[in-house]
Amino acid sequence: MATGDVKLLGSCASPFVLRVKIALNIKSINYEFIQENVNNKSELLLKSNPIHKKIPVLFHGDNNPICESIIIVEYINDVWSTIGPSILPSNPHDRSLARFWAAYIDNKLFAAFRELKNSKWVEAIEGVVNKIVEGFLVLEDVFIKCSKGKQFFGGETIGLIDIALGSGLPWFKVLERMSNKKLLDETKMPNIVAWADNFCQDPLVKGDLPDVEKLFELYTTMFMVKEQVAVLETKYSPSNSIDG
Repeated sequence: MATGDVKLLGSCASPFVLRVKIALNIKSINYEFIQENVNNKSELLLKSNPIHKKIPVLFHGDNNPICESIIIVEYINDVWSTIGPSILPSNPHDRSLARFWAAYIDNKLFAAFRELKNSKWVEAIEGVVNKIVEGFLVLEDVFIKCSKGKQFFGGETIGLIDIALGSGLPWFKVLERMSNKKLLDETKMPNIVAWADNFCQDPLVKGDLPDVEKLFELYTTMFMVKEQVAVLETKYSPSNSIDG
């Protein structure tokens, strides 16, 4: 497909934009990436997503813009259903479960992370970390049931749950560094830890993963001062960590 037929408006740092990139990679779709400055939103974004004014936005030919990451991923899967592996299971029940757990990931893990933007994060970070770890522990059991012994939630290939959760892995590593606490503990969630490694090393994912160090610098610049990181590193020593 010609690159000009598909365009993606987003930011390289966004986990939600990463979801769309991975879906396009799975379907081998060439696309033009349009970098958006989320701190100075463009007219294109405001016009294309006037309700939420958020990235990502997908443009496909003459169709109206498509918004919301999971909706875009499903659109990609439906439009290019004959290209590459399916991102959603063919069985209706399994498909509904994939959608349920993708929503859980957004409402549990990503919602917890967003709490840091709207609070005094030094005081809030321990609660946020605990919520995310709780979510990972739940997903440990979900992985065992969904993967059926394979390397991904989707089985042999990356599926909707993998995309929903895996897109946040770089940012979860940033949170580990901020809090000096381990979110992914191989003793408590060995399957999720192994899955995370497989996901990040997959060729369809690896090239689009943002650099954790750059994300850390971005977060400390946008939402906090670096001196607070030192406070956390002192307050939350390894002896006080979740796995301790």
